[in-house]
Amino acid sequence: MSNADHVRSSTDDDVQRRLDEERLQRVTDLVNAPSDVITRHIEDLDKAWDVERVLEANASSLILLSLGLSRVHSAKWLWLATAVPAFLLQHAIQGWCPPMEVIRRLGVRTRKEIEVERTALKALRGDFRDLTFDGDDPAAAARAALEAAEREQKGR
Repeated sequence: MSNADHVRSSTDDDVQRRLDEERLQRVTDLVNAPSDVITRHIEDLDKAWDVERVLEANASSLILLSLGLSRVHSAKWLWLATAVPAFLLQHAIQGWCPPMEVIRRLGVRTRKEIEVERTALKALRGDFRDLTFDGDDPAAAARAALEAAEREQKGR
C-alpha cells in the first residue's frame, strides 16, 4: 500500500468524505467549461502542494525554529527538533503521523488525489478518445470522469 493510500485510510471518515465531495464539486463545476478554463485548473493542480510536501515543509520549519530557539532561549527546545524527525520516520514507515490529521483537516490532498482530479479534468477536456459524457447531468459526467481517472491511476 502506498503512503497516499495509508493517508486516505487513516484520515477521519468525515474529513475524507468532505475532501472527496469537494473534488467532485470542483470537477462538476467544470463539466461544461471551455477548454482553456479547464486547462488553467489543470495548471493550478500541477502547482498544488500535496500532503507529503506540506509535511516536509512543516517539519523543516519546526526543526529550524527549534534549533534557533534552543540557541537563543533554552536547550529544551531541542526536544522539538528530536520529535519532528520521529514523526517523519513514523510517516515513512506507517504512512501516517500525528500532524497528518491536522494537514488533512486543512484540506491538503495526497498526490494521488490531485492526480485523479487532474486526469478527470483532462478527460472532460477531451484528451481521451474513448470517453463520452452526458452534458445534461454535470454531476454524472464529473463522477464518470473521476471514475475513469481512478481506473487510469490504478493501471499505472
